[in-house]
Amino acid sequence: MQTIVLGVTGGIAAYKAAELARLLVRGGFTVQVVMTDAATEFVTPLTFQTLTGRPVLRDLFAAADGGSVRHVDLAREADLLVVAPASANTLAKMALGIADNLLTTVYLAASSPVILVPSMNDQMFAHPAVRENLARLEARGCLILEPATGELACGTIGKGRMPEPQQIYEFIRAAVAPKDYKGVTALVTAGPTREYVDPVRFLSNPSTGLMGYAIARALAERGARVKLVSGPTGLPCPAGVSRTLVTTAREMYDAVMGLYADCGLVIKTAAVSDYRPVEVSPQKLKKGAPRLTLELAANPDILKELGRNKGNRILVGFAAETENGLLYARQKLAEKNLDLIVLNDLTAPGAGFAVSTNRVQLIGKDGAAEELPLMKKDELAHRILDRVAAIRGAGDKK
Repeated sequence: MQTIVLGVTGGIAAYKAAELARLLVRGGFTVQVVMTDAATEFVTPLTFQTLTGRPVLRDLFAAADGGSVRHVDLAREADLLVVAPASANTLAKMALGIADNLLTTVYLAASSPVILVPSMNDQMFAHPAVRENLARLEARGCLILEPATGELACGTIGKGRMPEPQQIYEFIRAAVAPKDYKGVTALVTAGPTREYVDPVRFLSNPSTGLMGYAIARALAERGARVKLVSGPTGLPCPAGVSRTLVTTAREMYDAVMGLYADCGLVIKTAAVSDYRPVEVSPQKLKKGAPRLTLELAANPDILKELGRNKGNRILVGFAAETENGLLYARQKLAEKNLDLIVLNDLTAPGAGFAVSTNRVQLIGKDGAAEELPLMKKDELAHRILDRVAAIRGAGDKK
C-alpha cells in the first residue's frame, strides 16, 4: 500500500482537499495529512483525521516516536508528496527553500515525487513572482496540475480555481502507476449496446461500463496509448484516453475494426447485444394486441472476428455467466482464440453490473483459473493488467 503525504495549505479550496483525502483512502492509499496553521482556519484537523484514520500533523517541533526526527520520518515514509491546495505563500517558500513549518520542511527532506496543485485568485496566479516560483519548482522535477478556469471565491471568473478532487485523484494515480505499458497501443470496449425496436424502445442490458472504463483509465495511467470504444454510458472519458461513442452492436463492430490494425492489445469488456430486431419501426409502436412477436437476427461476433485476425496481438475477453461459468468461459477462450478471459459470475454478491466492485476468475490459455477476491473495479483493472503484462513478457509481444 502506497503512502501519500497530503499537504493542505491556507485557502478556501482546502475544503476540496477533504474529498481528495476520501478518494485516496478509497483508492487503497495510506494518507497522512500535514496542515499549515492557515489551513486550519478553513477546515478542522478533525475532518481529515476522521477521513484518513490518522492524526493530522502540524507542529514542526512535536516529538516523534522514539525520539526520531518527524519531518525526516514523514519524508522517508512518503511514496508521494501532494500539496493541494498549494497557496502562493507555500509555493514561494518551497521555491526559495524556506523551511519554517512542518510541510515545507517535509518538502525539503523528501526524495519522492512531488505534485503541486496551485489554487488562488486569478490575478495572484498570473503574477510574475508566482509564475517564476512555479517554473523553478517544475524545473526541479515537481509535477504541476494547473488550476481550472471558473468562478473564484472572490466572485471573479478566471484561472486559479482548484481542479475537482476526482481530476486530482486521477492525476495522482497516473503519477504513481508503473509505466510498463509505455509504447503499447491498446483498444478497449466498454458499456452496453442498444438495438432499437422503434424510436423509443430498445433491447439492451444493465452494463454501465464501469469495468471497461476502469481498464482504459489503468492502461493510460501505466503509459499506454488507449482507444476506447464505448456504448451508451454516463461516464466521463478517462484522462489521456481517446474515446469513440457508439450505440448499436454493428456500430461497435465498425468502430473496432477501424481501430484494430495498429493495436497490440485488445480488451473486450463491452456487453454487446447478441441479436437485433430484423425490422425497426420508424414510429413508436402503439399498444394493441396482447402479444407482440419480434423477429431477431444475429449481430456480428466482434470478439470471434478479432480472434480470426489476431496476428501477434494479445486478446482479452470477458465472460458474464450465471451458471457453469468455468465451462462456458473455457469454451469461449478456445473458440475465440483468446490469451486471457475474465469470468464474471453475475450471481456472486458484489459482482456484475452497476456496482463499483467485482469478483472474477482469470483463465489463461492453459485453462487454469485464478480466483480473485472481491475488490474495487479500479484495483481489479490493475490486477488484470498485471496478468496481461506477464503474458506480454512471456511472449515478447508488443
